[in-house]
Amino acid sequence: MRRTWPGCSPCPADPPRPARAGRASCSSGVPAHRSRQRHVLPAAARPPPRLRVRRPLVRQAGVGASGGDWRAGGLAELADDATAALARLRAEPGVDPAAVRLFGHSEGGWVALRAAARAGPERLVTSGCPAVTPAAQERHALAVRGAASEVLGLYDRLIAAGRAGVGFAAADELLARAGRPAALDPFWADVDARTWAFLVRKQDHDPLPDVARLRCPHTALYGADDPLVPVAASARAFAGAAPRATAVLVPGAGHRPPAEDVARALGAGE
Repeated sequence: MRRTWPGCSPCPADPPRPARAGRASCSSGVPAHRSRQRHVLPAAARPPPRLRVRRPLVRQAGVGASGGDWRAGGLAELADDATAALARLRAEPGVDPAAVRLFGHSEGGWVALRAAARAGPERLVTSGCPAVTPAAQERHALAVRGAASEVLGLYDRLIAAGRAGVGFAAADELLARAGRPAALDPFWADVDARTWAFLVRKQDHDPLPDVARLRCPHTALYGADDPLVPVAASARAFAGAAPRATAVLVPGAGHRPPAEDVARALGAGE
């Protein structure tokens, strides 16, 4: 049974009538995690029954055949790419420009929120998208994994270092002096100078102003057992930040809600 958060209407059932729509998807996380994304994005790309869809996937610069380097910008630059994808999709033959939907998973949800606030798709669906800053989300995930208070304190010092403009070498030295605890590996193991610069640029991004600017319906899907996201706080925040928001809790699901829930939410109202 899917639970909707108090104050929001339930996620509608499968679409009863045919429609033609466009749909863009924003991928999540860093390219090192791309293999795990395959478990949600192509599956979620299956349209609901009788819904004909064209669906580009927006990935970071430098991923796949694209040029550039995703670490050279921040979430705003990623949202520029998603906004451009929406414009391109609306211009495609056979796509109703008024029936374009946007889906963003995890970090891709932050990107999709910014793009949707700018470009106004017909509907926005996010899954596993935190309603807190990236810095707060990472700290929550470390705590759920059982990180000791000393490790969380070290993480807090790294975040403070980023806010103070400390470069990668000095931040890495801070970690070295603390003995490089393995419990911090989920955050730091693959970080280099360019990745550190990207993390610093995005660490205090607040998604709620983008939510408040939305003019389209927004369905925020969460797995009840998501270990990476503060689910209850995020669901309440998103549901309360915009008048047309719905937060849906999927029992038994983790960070990637089932594809059928994503497809149903994208096809709502058809």
